[in-house]
Amino acid sequence: MTCVLLLVVAGCTDRVADAAGQVRQCPAKLALFGPFSGASADLGQYIHDGVQLAVEQYDAARPACPVSVVDMDSQGDPKQAPAFAQQVVADPRILGVVGPAFSGESEAADPLLNQGGVATITASATETALSNRGWSTFHRIIGNDAKQGPAAGRYIAAVMHARKVFVIDDTEAYGRGLAAEVTEVLGDRVVQSASIPPQQRAFVDVVSQIRAARPDVVFFGGYYEEAGDLLSQMHKAGVTATLVSGDAVKDEGFLRRAGAAAEGTVITCPCRPPQSAGDGFAARYRARFGVEPGTYSAEAYDAATVFLRGIQAGKLTRPAMASFVSGYAGTGVTGPIRFTPTGELVDSSVTVWAYRVAGGVIVPDRPIPSS
Repeated sequence: MTCVLLLVVAGCTDRVADAAGQVRQCPAKLALFGPFSGASADLGQYIHDGVQLAVEQYDAARPACPVSVVDMDSQGDPKQAPAFAQQVVADPRILGVVGPAFSGESEAADPLLNQGGVATITASATETALSNRGWSTFHRIIGNDAKQGPAAGRYIAAVMHARKVFVIDDTEAYGRGLAAEVTEVLGDRVVQSASIPPQQRAFVDVVSQIRAARPDVVFFGGYYEEAGDLLSQMHKAGVTATLVSGDAVKDEGFLRRAGAAAEGTVITCPCRPPQSAGDGFAARYRARFGVEPGTYSAEAYDAATVFLRGIQAGKLTRPAMASFVSGYAGTGVTGPIRFTPTGELVDSSVTVWAYRVAGGVIVPDRPIPSS
């Protein structure tokens, strides 16, 4: 085990921080916190690769003093998140965290990271309440569900002209919150609601309820595996309603699980199409990884870049880095980056996009107007 792996090894951290918590620039590290294995690993891999690209480019320009990345594979599980947060806090060389990736694990980990003074920038956790907990180190480089949910509702009403909507959530922080935002906007268009336990794979009861309600649209708040299985079972039961879901379903894993039933599905995301990211990002990503950039990859690249610019500027204590991130103003490949006092992107930087499955591929449809 080397000094750049997860755990602090005796002897590896001697004198890496002085009495003021100053870290020598060369041992500086970032942590990457998210699901790199397990059910949601596809989304975690996009985040991982975006961060890796940013750090590799930074290190190539500074080969004598590289920044390393510590992977915290939480599998998106809130129960595992506190232990990983404690490991981050215990390593004084970790000056910032890209993540946590999901809202539930953010709820579990961010209080500990905040207590340890570790700045975080999540590229993907969209639960609105995360920025209302008083965590001074919390930042989000993507729009929240107070933006995404109402936009999805407006799209369902104004573009799809749905009169009857069945709303389902997976009971977890992200899915429940997003479904609630959609329900509030749609009002009496919502004819019925239901919840399914996370990781459930058989949906006989809820599919029967959907068939009886005869909706035009089924909205699902949750992740891509459950969404794919739900839609497949709806299709087999003869349900013709269009599925609409949020950003955690914008993944090839959804297409694999839903199969032909995925055609026509609408997916929203408070993120721009990564192929349209600036500064030649998509071409550089393809050249490095041999695939197109995916959901959150550009946002993760930008999150890592903010931290790297802090290290380059000599912000080598956790308080200095947290202050740098909070006051950051710049332009990333996803657009302008500036945070509000609660760690949200300023409103002018947030656009919610609608995507559709067409020809077996998730393609951009249109940006959804803010009102």
